[in-house]
Amino acid sequence: MVAIAPNCNDVHILAWNGKTFTKVAELKEHESRVTGVDWGKATNKIVTCSEDRNAYVWQLDAKGVWEPTLVILRINRAATSVKWSPKEDKFAVGSGSRLVSICYYEEENNWWVSKHLKKPIRSTVTCIDWHPNNVIVAVGSTDYRCRVFGTYIKEVDVPVKQLAPTCWGKKLKFGELLGDYGVGTGWVHSVSFDESGDKVAFVGHDSTITVVDKSTGAPEAVVQTAFLPFRCCTWITPDSIVAAGHNNVPYVYEHRAGEGLFETGCLDVPAKKDATKRISAMDKFRSMDSKGTADVAKTSAVLETIHQNSINEIEIFDGDKGAASQLSTVGVDGKLVFWDLTKLATSIPMAIK
Repeated sequence: MVAIAPNCNDVHILAWNGKTFTKVAELKEHESRVTGVDWGKATNKIVTCSEDRNAYVWQLDAKGVWEPTLVILRINRAATSVKWSPKEDKFAVGSGSRLVSICYYEEENNWWVSKHLKKPIRSTVTCIDWHPNNVIVAVGSTDYRCRVFGTYIKEVDVPVKQLAPTCWGKKLKFGELLGDYGVGTGWVHSVSFDESGDKVAFVGHDSTITVVDKSTGAPEAVVQTAFLPFRCCTWITPDSIVAAGHNNVPYVYEHRAGEGLFETGCLDVPAKKDATKRISAMDKFRSMDSKGTADVAKTSAVLETIHQNSINEIEIFDGDKGAASQLSTVGVDGKLVFWDLTKLATSIPMAIK
């Protein structure tokens, strides 16, 4: 099954029967557009956030009904993104209030409460990703920065002495700023830790993609791409990243330690046009003349790419950030597309190792 938020107040649960998707449930509680959905694999809980400044945790009861539990976010602007932690005992909610709500469950009071990451965030939080250790979080925002914070919560996390050491430092107390990066001049749309947690990648609206390798202490690896801005990114191997956005196509980049970032391929290779088919000048003028009419069939243009509009989100469907074999993408065109990386390994050698 898959949970989607189709640009409205509700979340739809769809089931795949091998041929088609069928809607099996609707999550109706939000009063404004849902901006974030994350489904916990281990706990089978869904967390949603919305422009109504609320978040809900949904759990399937014995009757097969999804029951919501309100989360106390304490924000005065729209929630923009949400992400479960690796252990799924916490989740982070970004918002237009220039803060991140780190939420956890209080058994005494039987509710979800939150603590805020504030300084030095100066603008709307757009994206979040968790470090594998369940304590560190990366945050991207519209002040052109990607920041890394410690989010240790005594009531939830293991004792500090039991935490494995990381290259981000020993002080992981709540709100501790562990890194602050901003090499571009565009909003940060997406952040992603690699499998080890030593590297973090982020993409900006200035068409840049950046990788910070904290383990080596090397300068940030930055590529100013020739494409329209990326909206999302994720690691698919220890050294490979897939990024997608307004070009409607997922691109693969390789991070080479000490050398930088290099584009190594494209997941969507459009079929070549038939050179024998030519469009007459009269047909071109007719097409131009039809624009602005109410007939969608006449005015719509079919692109060569699978996605017909911007790609907003990438998720690993099979595998993990160390060795992903399948990806899924969703776009403004309303499409959910699955990509089999194993079949593309011959044309994109860096997609699979």
